[in-house]
Amino acid sequence: MAEKILIVDDDLDTLKLIGLMLQRQGYEIAAANNGTQGLAKAAAEKPNLILLDLMMPDMDGYEVTRRLRANPELAHIPIIMFTAKTLVDDKVQGFEAGVDDYLTKPTHPAELASRVKALLQRAAAARAATVATEHGRIVGFLGAKGGLGTTTIALNVAVAMALAGESVIAADLRPGQGTMGPLAGFTRASGMGTLLAKPVAELSPRMVEGQLVAHASGLRLLLCSSAAGEGALSSAVAQAEAIVKHLGTLSKITIIDLGAGLNDMAKRAAALCDQLIVAVEPLRVTLAMGRNLLAELEAVGIGQSRTEVVMMNRIPSSVQTSFLVAQEILSRQIGMLFTPAPDLAYQAAERAAPIILLQPDSLTADQTRKLAQSIAEKGRLSGGA
Repeated sequence: MAEKILIVDDDLDTLKLIGLMLQRQGYEIAAANNGTQGLAKAAAEKPNLILLDLMMPDMDGYEVTRRLRANPELAHIPIIMFTAKTLVDDKVQGFEAGVDDYLTKPTHPAELASRVKALLQRAAAARAATVATEHGRIVGFLGAKGGLGTTTIALNVAVAMALAGESVIAADLRPGQGTMGPLAGFTRASGMGTLLAKPVAELSPRMVEGQLVAHASGLRLLLCSSAAGEGALSSAVAQAEAIVKHLGTLSKITIIDLGAGLNDMAKRAAALCDQLIVAVEPLRVTLAMGRNLLAELEAVGIGQSRTEVVMMNRIPSSVQTSFLVAQEILSRQIGMLFTPAPDLAYQAAERAAPIILLQPDSLTADQTRKLAQSIAEKGRLSGGA
């Protein structure tokens, strides 16, 4: 069956000329003369590639690209932006929106045909690799709000697994807010940001693996920086999805810090997780946020069988919500309680050393190992890696 190419351009002459040229190359052609029609045709036709004009009256190519990348059913389709705009800033904006290649008008038909063929071949190879590669287990850590210690627990669980001989990768999926690196002793690593800035079609398991850094425990990490400018990469949802999928092929277990709340990037990554650890604390307002977060996860198809609640008791106090009342507010069982250890958490952060290595005999370290063992056991029971 011929591969289908959707051409979206408000210039009818361009539609006819490019369509005829590609038809002669053996491709099936679909056409749309504006962005709205292009999105509708993409959803109906499911083309193998989209050739997209930038300047259109109803919706420009950047916005069309963003909408395609935000749709899980269409996000994988390769896009070549084909436009008369030649400035570097225009190209950068196109790549940031999610296009895979950028070609300026006018261009020789042979070059256009070559670009189309190369991108279709890369996409086919990526699909084949995804089907052929065995995936490991992916576990996400998600906080009901910031400041609960979600990153600390995710990192320490990953270290505990590595020390137990597991093949494990920890990834920080919080562009512009990365703290996992400094907590593990890495001050400059920002491999996740590098990958999120790449066109989706360029991402591969080998490229992702090249951005991992190694920890003395045997853990490998993919880290974000805390540079404010990297926060703009939080819109790179299609890239994040591809990165998480590739991580799943590189290790038996991948631990992902999804941050707090359920933004678009966290939602897409959470959908790929085999298990989600949701962190709350014994305060009514946080528990209410946790209940709402769990309900939102349920609404997007991530039910109780894939989620486990842990309660982070960060500060010693006799005035706080009890364990039983917390479960009533959540309408869920709490799988594990972490007892307060503020001094230990402070020392670990100051020394850039995971708690489980700094104080391996501490109660917090013991609780961390139990959570790590629970995650590993669930993976074995479910038939995961």
